[in-house]
Amino acid sequence: MISGLLAIVILSLLVWNYLRNRWGGPQYPPGPPALPILGNLWTLKFQLHHDTLIQLAQVYGDVYTVWLGHTPVIVLNGYRAVREVLISHSEDFTGRPVLPLFMDLIGEKGVILTSGYTWKQQRRFALTTLRSLGLGKRRLEALIQEEAQSLLEQFAARGGTPMDLAASVTHSVSNIISLVVFGKRFLPGDRAFQELHTAAELVVAASGTLWARIYDLAPGLMRLLPGPHKKAFRYFHILCAFIQREIEQHRETLRGQPAAGQEMDVIDFYLTQICKTRGDLSSTYTEDNMVQLVADLFMAGTETVTTTLRWALLYMVAFPDIQGAAGAGRVTRSLTRDPLRGPGQAAVHERRDPRDPTLRKRRLGRDREAVREGDGAARVCGATGEADAGAIVLPNLSSVLYDPEYWETPREFNPKHFLDTEGNFVAKEAFLPFSAGHRGCLGEQLARTELFLFFSSLLRRFSFRLPEGETQLRLDCVLAATLQPYPHQIRAVLRSPRRHVNSGEVGAGEPRTDL
Repeated sequence: MISGLLAIVILSLLVWNYLRNRWGGPQYPPGPPALPILGNLWTLKFQLHHDTLIQLAQVYGDVYTVWLGHTPVIVLNGYRAVREVLISHSEDFTGRPVLPLFMDLIGEKGVILTSGYTWKQQRRFALTTLRSLGLGKRRLEALIQEEAQSLLEQFAARGGTPMDLAASVTHSVSNIISLVVFGKRFLPGDRAFQELHTAAELVVAASGTLWARIYDLAPGLMRLLPGPHKKAFRYFHILCAFIQREIEQHRETLRGQPAAGQEMDVIDFYLTQICKTRGDLSSTYTEDNMVQLVADLFMAGTETVTTTLRWALLYMVAFPDIQGAAGAGRVTRSLTRDPLRGPGQAAVHERRDPRDPTLRKRRLGRDREAVREGDGAARVCGATGEADAGAIVLPNLSSVLYDPEYWETPREFNPKHFLDTEGNFVAKEAFLPFSAGHRGCLGEQLARTELFLFFSSLLRRFSFRLPEGETQLRLDCVLAATLQPYPHQIRAVLRSPRRHVNSGEVGAGEPRTDL
């Protein structure tokens, strides 16, 4: 009898809390019917999948609300709605909501998961430091070209035999961001570096798991229970421990007092900044923020470019005619002198990407939080809803990259989307794979440079094919926080030498030695 009454009381409280959230607070844009406790998680299959959100937009319009448990999220679809938040009212939506799992795992540190003053200081430091280290300049391009050459040599050593590209591509790409944050590259087979990769991958993947959704629903209970979610905490500790060791090595090299103007990497600059702001009570330059900022840069700089490059090469196998056109284009030796035009660059823009299989497909933006009330925030949600301070807004970038108003064949892999009638590369207004506005991707310029140099170098040197006797290639993806290709084997076959004598440029088939 008592247990029955208790169950009724608990259920009544849950229903009351649900009704209060739904109708007692701000009037959010209408969306699919939600259940008590779970909200729309059951409908969404516990994942914010871009295609599901696009399908819901066909029923509820470009702006609607889904409930992740008791948390309302305003979803934006299509270029017009997304542009309104990311660009037109970017300052109103610079906050970053942190759900319980990542609040417990990381906390409000670094740059990705922070808001307000901490985010502004950490982001300003990161942008200034990246520019000081040569972002967009010839020096950094030369480092990328050296790493690309190393990757070419690894592929050539396989002699055209089938291989999984994942490990080699990951190592080469992560060496670029390692040079930026640690000031050094690591040799293939370095166990500590391989463990760092594993840790970073699992921490990133944690947000896309069913366990993450359950954790966010009942964090108090999940903190006490064993389960796969505990693995994220263990690997995050491994990630931070690696970074902390690197910081200590920098301190020893610098003897505790870095000299301004002699910094070689992000850690050097951060240690200098800590010394400069010592005694400033408003400073957010702390040891914890340094560790997390380095972790943010390493995870984002490795995973995004690696996954994009893997998808790009896989698509070249699937579309050999496009591979031939992209590989045949002549590319100047320096990116700073290259107008980034032609089939190769178009194929790169149409390629597969981190949270979605192409840069122009299946892209889900990071959620934003309204940081102030006002007409600008309210207008984003149209006449039927308001975006008060604290409202969570999710721009579905996939819907922008699929928007039929801006793409002739939105659901097809079609590099012609980025070519004019003469075959020159052209930028597109609705191309927002790196997001936009004040919280746009910190490393967009670095990522674009890496992708272009790695991709063009590989296609000029190799022809990528299926293993002998195989005719089927999987282009669907492993769904997690990021959409990864299924494990697969492909061959990198050396192209036959062919030199453009009169032009002085390298042709499609000529093995380059100066990359």
